[in-house]
Amino acid sequence: MNDYIFSGLKVLDVGTVVAGPVAATILADFGADVIKIEQPGEGDLLRVLSDIPTTPDADSNYFWQMDGRNKKDLTLNLKTPEGIEILHKLIADCDVYVTNQPFGVRRVLKLSYDDIKPLNPSMIYASLSAFGEEGPERDSKGFDLLAYWARSGLMDLVRSPGCKPSQALPGMGDHPTAIALYASIVTALLNKERTGKGAMVHTSLLANGLWSAASIAAGALANGDMDAYRATNQVPAATGYVYATKDNRWLQLTMIRSEGQFLQFLDSIDQLHFIKDERFTTPELWYENREQLSALIQNVLINREAAEWLAIFEAKMVPIELVATVDEAVRNEQLIINNMVVAPTDPDIDVPFIINHPIKISNLDQVGPKRAPELGEHTDEILQNLGYSHQQILALKDKGVT
Repeated sequence: MNDYIFSGLKVLDVGTVVAGPVAATILADFGADVIKIEQPGEGDLLRVLSDIPTTPDADSNYFWQMDGRNKKDLTLNLKTPEGIEILHKLIADCDVYVTNQPFGVRRVLKLSYDDIKPLNPSMIYASLSAFGEEGPERDSKGFDLLAYWARSGLMDLVRSPGCKPSQALPGMGDHPTAIALYASIVTALLNKERTGKGAMVHTSLLANGLWSAASIAAGALANGDMDAYRATNQVPAATGYVYATKDNRWLQLTMIRSEGQFLQFLDSIDQLHFIKDERFTTPELWYENREQLSALIQNVLINREAAEWLAIFEAKMVPIELVATVDEAVRNEQLIINNMVVAPTDPDIDVPFIINHPIKISNLDQVGPKRAPELGEHTDEILQNLGYSHQQILALKDKGVT
C-alpha cells in the first residue's frame, strides 16, 4: 500500500458543484480520506454537469469522474436532527472540513466555523464563498460566471472592443479557485503541525477573478488612465496579433518580443522589405503604424495553410503558436508526458483519460484516478464505522435521514 503525503488525513467535503469539492479532490489525489456529503435522492449538481447543453455530449459522465474521483460518498439529510448528529460525529474526528454552503444555510443548520469549532478546535475549516466572508454582498448568491467572471472585470477586459462580452466556460473560474482553497488548507495544515492550532481559511470566486485580472486591475487601482488603455488596446501591436491562415486557422504571435525576433519573422515570411517602408523603419514606427503593418502581414499569411506556416516558423525558430481547438489540445502528447491528463487506474472509469490538477511535486505519488462514487455508495460503511448497528442504519434510511 502506497504511503501518500496525506494518507490518514480525514476530510469532509460538505460542498456542492465544483470549486469547494475540487479542493477536497486534490487532497484525495494526494492520499487523504475524503467523505463527500450529499443530499439523499438528489445528490450534487456536479453529477449532471456532463449532461447540460453547455457541455459536450458524450457517452460518459466525464465531469463527475474528473471532479468527483477518489472519494467515499455519504448521503445525509442535514435538515433532520439525526443527520446533523451524524455530521457532528464526523466533524469531531475530521482534520479538514470543506464547505461552500451559502452563509444563510450555514446559519440555519448551525454549521458556521464558530458553531462547530467547539466540536473539534484543531480542525481546518475551509470556506468558499462567491463574494467574500464579510460586507454587504456576503449573502449574495453567485457561481463563477457571476462572481469570478463578470464582477471581477475579467469579462469586460477580454472582449474585443465594441463587442458583446463573452460567456465563461463551465467551471472556468471554479477550478483555479479550488487551487487557491487547496493552498489555503495546506498552509493551515503546516501551521497546525507547528502550533497544534486549527484555523478557518477562506477564499472567494470574486477574489480569484480579481487576482486573474490583477495585471490590469492594479493599474486601475493606481488611478491609471483606463480610457487610454482601452483605446490603445483596440489595435494590438503587430507582434501580438492573431492572424488568419488560408484554412481558417489562427496563429498567435505574442512571443515575438524583440527587434531581432521580428526581423527573423519577416524573413521567414519573405517580407523583410516591409522595414524599408518609411512607415516601418523603426520599432517605434512598427507600433505607431501597427494597424497598417498588421494588415500587410495578414495579407501574406492568408495565402498558406497553418501547417505550412508552422513548419516554416519551426525551421526558422520563430516562436509562433497555432490557436488550437480544445479537442486538438487534449490529445497533444505534451499533456500525457507531463501528466496533465492521466489514464485511470480503475477499470470502472469509462473515460480513457482524466484531466489532472496542475500541482506536481517530485517524489510525491498521487492516487491514480479511481471511479467517482455512486450516490450514497459508502453510507452503510461510514455509519458502521461510527458505531451504528444494521437495524439503526435501516431505520435512518426509512426516516429519510440517509
